[in-house]
Amino acid sequence: MRLREIGAPDAARIAKREGQHKYDHGHVLVLGGPPAQGGAGRLAARAALRVGAGLVTLACPPAALAENAARLDAVMLRALEGTEDLERLLADRRLSALCLGPGLGLSDRERDLVAVALDAGRPTVLDADALTLVARERGLRQRLHPGCVLTPHMGEFRSLFPGTPNDEASRAEAVRAAAAETGAVILLKGAKTLVAGPEGLAVHAATGARGAPWLATAGAGDVLAGLIAGLLGRGLRGQGGGRGGRLAPCRGSAHRRPGADRRGPARGPACCLPRPRPLGQEWHRDHWDELPARSPRRCPHGMPLG
Repeated sequence: MRLREIGAPDAARIAKREGQHKYDHGHVLVLGGPPAQGGAGRLAARAALRVGAGLVTLACPPAALAENAARLDAVMLRALEGTEDLERLLADRRLSALCLGPGLGLSDRERDLVAVALDAGRPTVLDADALTLVARERGLRQRLHPGCVLTPHMGEFRSLFPGTPNDEASRAEAVRAAAAETGAVILLKGAKTLVAGPEGLAVHAATGARGAPWLATAGAGDVLAGLIAGLLGRGLRGQGGGRGGRLAPCRGSAHRRPGADRRGPARGPACCLPRPRPLGQEWHRDHWDELPARSPRRCPHGMPLG
């Protein structure tokens, strides 16, 4: 079996150009959870914005709006009571990608929301609670489509695909078979992240000199889901699920590791997010101490940072 290795991300693929506007870079919708369970959704939403999505909306239960409003600025908020609210949001064809699962919940309400989201046929990342719901509900599994990207860890993968062998040598074939069965892209998280799509298999090995052990912490998977959703929203996907169909998840896994590798566990990539301008700083300046020493003073999207 041919296994392609995922290299460093190509910044030119996500650079923003003169004359573009926010809708040129997509609009990502993240479904958030109830009060006191919104952290994962906020991490995913911020990650989508950080990777360059033009707009990001977090839709959450009305009772969670105040909590999220207190923590988010550039991310837009919408009340999401049930499936009718989601259908109204999805009527906007400018919504270019969805992120389902981080902190979402596991009740019948969330099951129905995932069903409506999958029926919309948009590029969709399924993580965390959304994966648990798909594993439980045959009807959701049947709604998976080629625009879906599933991002399980090994425990979630075994729930989705019972009988998965325990030995590491068999994982690559299991992931390839899972992608063939569902018609979706499968990203199995781990020290050696495997990404399988209709045309093959790729690996991102965060081991040895490329290791990033600090990613073994709560929230890293939520950030990865948001990164992939942001890239999908920006159009980084192929036609008909070919090699380019794995581009966003491959790039997402690569973006997650190199930034942590250079900056350490408490730091992430500097980026051109709108924010109040501190006295004496330029609009795009963003935490100089988080940049590698030899980095040019530009964010990953090519914008000047100062």
